[in-house]
This record gives sequence, C-alpha cells and structure tokens, in this order.
Amino acid sequence: MDVQSQMQQLTEILEEANYKYYVQDAPTMPDFEYDKLMRELEELEKAHPEFASPLSPTKRVGGEAASQFEKVTHAVPLESLQDVFSHEELKDFLTKTLEAAPEGVFSVEPKVDGLSVALEYVGGKFVRGATRGDGLVGEDVTENLKTIRSIPMTIANAPERLIVRGEVYMPKSVFETLNAQREAEGQPLFANPRNAAAGSLRQLDPKIAAKRRLDIQVFNLQLAEGITFETHTETLDYLREKRFHVIPHIECSDVETIIQTVASINENRGDYPFDIDGAVIKLNNLAQREILGSTAKFPRWAAAYKYPPEIKSTVVEDIVIQVGRTGVLTPKATVRAVRLAGTKVTSATLHNQDFISEKDIRIGDTVTIRKAGEIIPEILEVDLSRRPADAVPYFLPSVCPVCGATVARDTDGAFLRCTGAECPAQLSRNIAHFVSRDAMDIDGLGAAIVDKLIEKELIHTPADIYSLTLDDIKGLWKSGEKAAQNLISAIENSKKQDLSRLIYALGIRQVGAKAGKTLAAAFGSLDALMEASIEELSGVPDVGEITAQNIHDWFAATQSRHMVEKLRQAGVNFQSQREVTDNRFAGKTFVLTGALSLFTREEATEKIELLGGKAAGSVSKKTSYVVAGENAGSKLRKANELGIPVLTEAEFLEMLQ
Repeated sequence: MDVQSQMQQLTEILEEANYKYYVQDAPTMPDFEYDKLMRELEELEKAHPEFASPLSPTKRVGGEAASQFEKVTHAVPLESLQDVFSHEELKDFLTKTLEAAPEGVFSVEPKVDGLSVALEYVGGKFVRGATRGDGLVGEDVTENLKTIRSIPMTIANAPERLIVRGEVYMPKSVFETLNAQREAEGQPLFANPRNAAAGSLRQLDPKIAAKRRLDIQVFNLQLAEGITFETHTETLDYLREKRFHVIPHIECSDVETIIQTVASINENRGDYPFDIDGAVIKLNNLAQREILGSTAKFPRWAAAYKYPPEIKSTVVEDIVIQVGRTGVLTPKATVRAVRLAGTKVTSATLHNQDFISEKDIRIGDTVTIRKAGEIIPEILEVDLSRRPADAVPYFLPSVCPVCGATVARDTDGAFLRCTGAECPAQLSRNIAHFVSRDAMDIDGLGAAIVDKLIEKELIHTPADIYSLTLDDIKGLWKSGEKAAQNLISAIENSKKQDLSRLIYALGIRQVGAKAGKTLAAAFGSLDALMEASIEELSGVPDVGEITAQNIHDWFAATQSRHMVEKLRQAGVNFQSQREVTDNRFAGKTFVLTGALSLFTREEATEKIELLGGKAAGSVSKKTSYVVAGENAGSKLRKANELGIPVLTEAEFLEMLQ
C-alpha cells in the first residue's frame, strides 16, 4: 500500500472510532490502540506533509493559534426564538400556530444551554464553522470546531453544499472536572457550562479549546442543495444518518401532550449530559413553516419554553476554607442537604470575603439556594427573620488553615492568599514552578513524579528535592534505575544554575524570570537580596513598590527563611554568575519574532543580555531592533509601521561577532 493510501486508511479508522465513541457512546477501540494509530498518522504526516489533510484526525488536538476571528456572513440566517414562560403562554402560541396550520404536528426538544453555531460542508468536506453572532454575521471558529470530535470532518454521499446548525456545549462531567481543577489551582471558577463553552470556543488558540472537550447537539438543517424534505424530523433523521450528534426529540400532535412533554423534559433535566434551560417546540411540517414565515425577530412556527430556576431553602451548618494550589483561600458553605435540579446538594460556593460580607452570610442562617447554570450551588439571600440570636458575622482567617502562615489580600482585593513558601496545599504547584525550564530547569520532574514523591512523603518543600537519593526514587519508573539516575544528575546540575533562576524559582509574587535577572544583577547574591530594604528594592529598575513589598515580605517569613537555609545546606548556588562581557548593546532593546534557526529564544536573549542589552516581548517606539526569523507575524508588521530596523538572523549574528 502506498503512503497516501495508508494515511487515508488510518484517517478512516480513527474517524470511525471517534464516531462510535463520541456520537454513539459505544467505543470499539481501546485508548491505547487509538493513541498508537494516531501517533502513526502523525509521523506519516510529518514525513509526507504533501499528503496531510486539513481535516485529518490529528487536527482534533488543535492547530495554529489565530490573531483574531474573521467575520462570517451566514448564508441562511440563524434566527432566535420567541420565549414563553408559562403553560398559558405556551397554549396561546400553540393555538395561534394551529389556526394557521390545522392538524399541525410539533417536534419537542430540550433546549441546550450553549453556543449556537453553523457548520458548512462543500463536496462532503467540512470547510467552515461560525458562531451565531447577531444571526446574520458571526465569527469564524473553524479551527476550534475541528477539535470537537463528534463533528464529522467528511460526509459520504453529501450534497454539494450542506449547512447545519447546532449548539456547542461543555458536558456536565467535563465542566465539573474543569472547575475542580481550576479551584485546586486557585483560578476563578466558570459560573456555568455555557460560559465555559463560550469561552472555550472563542479561544484564539485551538489547543486550549481541544483540552476543554466540547461537544455539540445538531438541531437544524439550514441548507442541503438538491435535496428536499417534508418535515423537520426527516431532516434530523437524515443528519443522524450522516453521523451528526442529533438532538433528542419527540413528535407531539396535541396541546396537552406537548405541555406534558415539556414538563417531562424539565423533570428529567438532570439526566441529560448537557445543561438545558428550557424546551423548544417547533412546527414539524416544512411547507407549513413557509406559510407562517417569520417576524422581524423570530419565526412564527417555533417557541422556546424557558424553565424557571429551582430555588429552595436550607441552613448553613458550617463554613469551611479550602486552600488551592496557588494559595487562594476559598470559603465554602456546608448546608443541610437539599435536592436541586435532580441532585443532592450539601455545599455552596461563597467565592470570597466580599461575597460573604455583602450578603451577610453567617453560620446557622436560613438561606435560599439555587444552582447557577444548574451546576454550581450558590446562595441567593439570607432569611433574616429566621437568623439565630447567637449568629455572628463571618470573616476569613488571617492565617492559612493548612500551614499557619499569614494570608495577604491580592492586589485586586478579591482574594486572600497564603504566603507560606512551604505550605503543603501549594506544594505540587510550587515544585512544578521551581523545576520549570526558566527556573531551576530540572528535567524529569513531571507532575506525575512530583505527586508520587509527595504521596510517599519524600518531599515537603521544594528544597527537599536536593535530599532525594537514588534509592528514594528508582521505584517510580518502569525503567527503574536509569531514569532515576538521570533525575539525580539533573538535580545535581541544577545547583549550579545562576542566581537569577533561583530568584524566579522561589515563586515570589510578581517576580518573573525577567525580574529575577534584574535583581540578580543588582544585588549579586541571594543573601544581599534577602537583607535589602524596601527602599533599596524599589530603587531597582522595573521593580515597583508593590513588588518590592512582596520580595521583602517573602524573605521575612519564617517558612521562606527555613527553605532558603535548606537550599544553602544543599549547596545550591546563591551567587550571580552572569557577567556582561562588553556593553555594545547598552541601552538597546531587541524584540525576537518568528522561528529562529541559529538560536533558541533563550540563547538569543542571553547573548543580548551578556552584551548589556535588553530583550523585550513586544514592539514599541522604544525598540531598537527587531530580529525576524521565519514566519514572522504581527511584530514584524508593527516594526515596519514604526520604522524600526529589522535584522535577519545572519545580521544579528554579525552584530554579536
């Protein structure tokens, strides 16, 4: 079999596996086998890019990031629906519709709470996907939609042009996992699956969208050139045959059955894998739809019944504090168990101190509670008439409940954060930062290995990395002693890293890799930096008052001092080793853009700094030179607009020599 045929065969096998897994929920291939075939296809595409398809399964993990979304004019408008909020309003809509379409039959469908999109196919191939926008003009999110594995990239025996409409959503299970991860990392939580889906679909980087594991429910056929249908449900059956993930629907022929079906969907809304906020009722016959037509705002043949949010009373039994991986203190209310939206609720998020104080939530209070977006339980208000006499205002602790270190309010005032350098709650994240490429650059200490070391209680602070022995770690890999020896060597070599990397590795707030270099150059040793006053720190270029305070407070803390001493005893370098060889680039600012072939970005930056220059991340009037590699983009354009000298790599190398 030739290479092109082999690639086509792999594509068909992988797409069939995607269809079985994501659409039919009936996986036929083990994950190991799927990953193996995917790697095989990736390797063939790298070796033979001329045969690689833009619709390849390998593109499901995300392509190149875009600088912006292009506007798309919809070939068929994506209309909105009129809302009804009661059975009486629904009856009025049905009565009027049946007067114009006697003996009409309706399709009743759950209304997915997501983001509406149009998918366009030409010659059976997916060519474009766009958001609804205002119904007439949306945004091109094709690359992000390719990451949704239930969307077919190719369709067999398709019309020349096909456009379908669907609702992109984040499955409830994915949403809960994502928010749990964000909570552990101290990041703001998504309010509901719809916000999470919308934010994910509009990521400029498709790789981020791919990680969010979005899905879609297709609910309408917008255009199918050369094919005619009599009813809406026929179009849904057709789309299901074409392997789309089609919305579940029920045909109803009388008003009472429709109302019962709408109520049934509400009662069973917890059983759907996606979040819903209502039910959609559509006239089924397409010819009757044409007769009824549309108003300036919405079609006359469809309506959306919106469900009211379910609200119940309960009692706040306790308020507990969780410390995330970034040190953020998150309060959570433990409440008397109550059923909401089909699930048992025993806790509710309290966000932060401002939220608690604004609503004056106290332990013992009777509160009304609902699920925000039907997922996250939240407290709406306190019933002051039922407040216990001994209830007192609640305030978050002034020290970390995990390690006892003081807590500090973020600069934006929203969150309290633990300042402990050795806080167990932050250990995994702190070590990941400490060993990262721009910090101590310890290769081999991935997240899984770090978690095992913490689980075995072999490390309690980042400094404990330097106490690890071969016997401690050789059982962590299947390859055993060889991988362990490589890690021990990497740890030992990291002791020689420059002071600038160590300063950054300490994880002091607002002290990045660039500030680490500036501070190392200004003070020369970690001991000098530790003893510097706030005034001395503020006098360093690019170090403001807030950053100076952060540095001073970090070194003043007991846990920080303890960790620094452990690093000293381990033999970690505390001195700056960077010496400016000459000052030919003094006062000059360089910006690197595009793919460099003669240096890595880090190597080029180091050479600039060793000659007294500065490497910046963006182009401005203060930029002296732009060094442009292959496929240079917006930075090169801006340099040309501002008249800033642009150097090729060869010209830059000549300046270095």
